Amino acid sequence: MKDYYETLGVGKSASADEIKRAFRNLARKHHPDVNREPGAAEHFKEINEAYQVLGDTQKRQQYDTFGSAAPGGFPGIDFGEGFSGFEGFGDIFDVFFGGATARRGRGGREEGSDLRYDLTITLEEAAEGLEKELEISHLIACQTCKGSGAKPGTTPSRCSTCGGTGQIRRAQRTILGSFTQVTTCPACHGSGESISHPCSACHGQGRIKGRHKVKIKIPAGIDSGYRLKVAQAGDAGLKGGAPGDLYVFIHVKPHALFERDGSNLYYKTLIDFISAALGAEIEVPVIDGSAALKIPAGTQPNSTFRLKGKGLPHLRGGGHGDQFVVVEIETPADLTDEQSELLRKFKKLRGE
Repeated sequence: MKDYYETLGVGKSASADEIKRAFRNLARKHHPDVNREPGAAEHFKEINEAYQVLGDTQKRQQYDTFGSAAPGGFPGIDFGEGFSGFEGFGDIFDVFFGGATARRGRGGREEGSDLRYDLTITLEEAAEGLEKELEISHLIACQTCKGSGAKPGTTPSRCSTCGGTGQIRRAQRTILGSFTQVTTCPACHGSGESISHPCSACHGQGRIKGRHKVKIKIPAGIDSGYRLKVAQAGDAGLKGGAPGDLYVFIHVKPHALFERDGSNLYYKTLIDFISAALGAEIEVPVIDGSAALKIPAGTQPNSTFRLKGKGLPHLRGGGHGDQFVVVEIETPADLTDEQSELLRKFKKLRGE
């Protein structure tokens, strides 16, 4: 597995600014238009690939957790977008020009922002799976102007600064040669339109703050660190652009009785030394109730017993994990004279 931190020459605790500086320095040094040495292009591709992961907060979190930016999918669960060596060309462009462009389409349409929602559930809920209704506060399309930003009965006009393109083009010379820098028009903010009579409800923004409820299904067996994707439940887009998505990050509360290891559960119980010596049958809690556990005669301290199939459901289906019961033995500290004498007799019978 590739070590992206090593590729960029930074530590795992590096800040976002340190990662970006390291990327810029390496990109300038190893860009194939500057570095003609054999293997420079491949090295540059590796540098860019590493930055696409470590330079993105969500992808970096996934990489730190799973060792990969895209560890595989599951119906209803989004583990993050994949990447290719040069998909982040905007970052390469930024290395030399210091600018970036927004995700805009024709007519100034811009995709809405993705949203994050952190949801905490209990271990019992994780075991059963459930459906949750979330109330989300976000930007929605203005109903008064239908998202145009213009007062009803009026229409936006073409921006005179950019001629309606939403972009300003400027030639610039760099160490790599002549390039044309394209930036968002500062007058219309990339929409390509000028609004003379803004909508009073949204003040020309085309979007207003609102709330709506979203239902999500949480699959049985889910664990902390997973995220669920609800398509188009994020902020509304501009000028008819597509809404962003909602990502629900799951956190499972620690349990008072059980320790979790994937689909397996661990539980500690205390029995008296007589039961350990003679054997017994005890009741122990399991995630959905209780179960009988046979303690064989001669059980030693910290012995572990397995309750097959009493753990959590496997997230990808196909049965359940197990529950392991660790037995601790209680030694009495307040024996009566009679009990002490009986133990001495027992010890003598054992020839000790």
